[in-house]
Amino acid sequence: YKVETIGDAYMVAAGCPDECEDHASRIARLAIDMARVCSEVESPLDGEPLRIRIGIHSGPLMAGVVGRSRPRYCLFGDTVNVASRMESNGLPGCVQVNVCHRAFVYYQLIS
Repeated sequence: YKVETIGDAYMVAAGCPDECEDHASRIARLAIDMARVCSEVESPLDGEPLRIRIGIHSGPLMAGVVGRSRPRYCLFGDTVNVASRMESNGLPGCVQVNVCHRAFVYYQLIS
């Protein structure tokens, strides 16, 4: 997995830098587990369960090391942007799944 923070959000990627056949189902399981675990945690502000937004998209991306003084491994591309938009426009406590990702998971289940 590759994990990166973007403001108050986390971005997680599977299948990079090393490819894996089951990247789509790994991310789907992670998203479901994260939503479930967060719903069991109470907010210290109001005592309500935490409800996180999750957006999932599958597709090609570019990766590389950026920076000289503090180099870091970054991910770029439409796949990253679509997943980010799905998260930011999603419903709290839900997992938004793009049709591309759904197709990957389905293919992995039947093969």
